[in-house]
This record gives sequence, structure tokens and C-alpha cells, in this order.
Amino acid sequence: MRKVVTVFGGSGFIGTQVVRRLAAKGWIVRAAVRHPAAAGFLKPMGDPGQVNPIHADVTNPDSVRNALAGADAVVNLVGILFEKGRTRFDAVHRQGAANVAQAARDAGVNRLVHMSALGADKNSPSAYARTKALGEEAVQAAFPGATIIRPSVVFGPDDDFFNRFAKLARLSPVLPVFTGDGFKLIHTEGGYAIDWFGSGGPTFQPVYVGDVADAIVKAVEDPRLSGRIFELGGPRRYTFKEVLELILRVTGLRPRLMPLPFAAARLQAAFLQWLPTPPLTPDQVKLLRVDNVVRGGKPGLVELGITPVAAEAVLPTYLHRYRA
Repeated sequence: MRKVVTVFGGSGFIGTQVVRRLAAKGWIVRAAVRHPAAAGFLKPMGDPGQVNPIHADVTNPDSVRNALAGADAVVNLVGILFEKGRTRFDAVHRQGAANVAQAARDAGVNRLVHMSALGADKNSPSAYARTKALGEEAVQAAFPGATIIRPSVVFGPDDDFFNRFAKLARLSPVLPVFTGDGFKLIHTEGGYAIDWFGSGGPTFQPVYVGDVADAIVKAVEDPRLSGRIFELGGPRRYTFKEVLELILRVTGLRPRLMPLPFAAARLQAAFLQWLPTPPLTPDQVKLLRVDNVVRGGKPGLVELGITPVAAEAVLPTYLHRYRA
């Protein structure tokens, strides 16, 4: 009999890749989403009847239990980048994660894979990072055998990172580089100069969406990965300035890079947060103060037998749409 896996957030950026891979492995896949009618595009990823979008909301324990009935494994990919209305970080990242883990335990599910994030930290000034850490704790308390995946910034054709800045580069004559140590007077051989960008802003270690999806599928299928935490990062680290320079090289666009101190970024975010889809929020500014990189001490892609794909190899395949 074919095994059943429920994927919460199965229609999202990462979820779509996970559903496709699990279907290829022969699993019956339930894509648990808030709007099943909008997730119909997932059905052709498997044989007729193999991939089924169903309704579920991780903040509603009853809908979570219904989505898990009879499942052998569960993957929770649900997360938000900003709060809006009644959709709050704590409700989704902590309580939602707890609802899934508790329901998985009660349903006798064999495997639970929970996606958190690099930088998850109970002591972080960022509510996003704090609630991600609290979500991990809730999952481990209810389902000790859960595998936790912490990716850095995830990139791929539908990402909300490289695409966001490429769109901005096409529309704006300048791109801001957030820096905490720029605007310094430095001594040079010829006298003095101003170091506008400092160290180049926060550091990222972007990881390819296909690599993240492969890691999640391995965690679903290999019981030896039970109860472990994996931190996923790509093969190279980039400062914020280097990220923008990479985007400009790939797209051929020519906006100027402008250093922006975090104080100014906080002021901008105070206004931008009220947009329907805010490009920057005060909480994200707090998150940017900490480098988003693998720090060692936890296994990662290499330990999973996955060779990480470099951003330079993939970005030209989808950022070309923004070329001048």
C-alpha cells in the first residue's frame, strides 16, 4: 500500500518543490492549504488522484487533525514574513507548529519534518526569529522525533529575495544597502576618505530551493534523521552589497547603490509596513542586524549527501526577465 504524506503549505514556493519530489517517490500527497481551489496546479505533479489539495489552517486544530487522519508522515512548511490583521507570528510559528506536532503525535504519524529558519532565537529582538525558536520548542516537546530544517534565505524562480531586489532595480535609480558600520572616516595613503558601505551590510548564505526540497524529502524517508536539526546554507556567503551587485551583473541594470544606515531603514520601514505587501517592516530591520549564515555545530546539506547549488548557476535562468 502506498504511503500518505500531508504537506502543510504545499502550494507555496518551497512546498511546490516538495510535493513534486514526494509524488515522484510514489507517495500519496495531501497538500494542506487554506485555499484548495487555488492549488489545483499541483495535481498534474503526480498520477491521477495521487496529489490532492485539501483545506487546512494550522491555527485551527480541528482542520489540522482532519488533514492528518491516516497519514504516515507530515511536513510543516507554513510560515509568514510579516504580520497582517489577525495573522500573527506567534499564532502561525509557535501555536500553529504546536497544533501540527500534537495532532501528528495523536494520529500516530511516523515522521514529522518541521521547517524553521536560520537565526531562530528566543532572545532575538525580532518577533519572527523569536517565534520560530518557540515553534521549534513546541514541536520537540510534542513530537521528540521530529526533524527540524533551518534554511538560510531560499532562492529559486519564485523566491521573494532576489526577485524583490531585481524588481526594485528595474524601477528605481538607486538601491539601498543597509549598513551598520558605514559612513566612517578612514585614513588612506593620500589622506582621509569616507568608507560609505563599511563591511557591506548583513551577510547571507542563500540556499537553492531544490536543495532544500531534497533535504526535506530525505528527512521524510530516512528514519535515521529523526530527532535531528539541520542548518542549510549555500556554498557561498554574500554581504548585502554583494547580493545587489550580483543581481545587477545578471540583469544588466544600472541603478546606483546607496548606503543607508539602519536608523534610516527603521524610519522607512515605519511607513512601508502599512502597504498591502510591505517590502520592509520594522521587524525585518531587526532581523537584518544579524547575519543569516550557517555557524557550524549542526549538520547540513553535505551530511545529507546534497551538493549545494551556487546562486550564480541559477539566477540567470530566472532573473533574465528583468534585463534592461
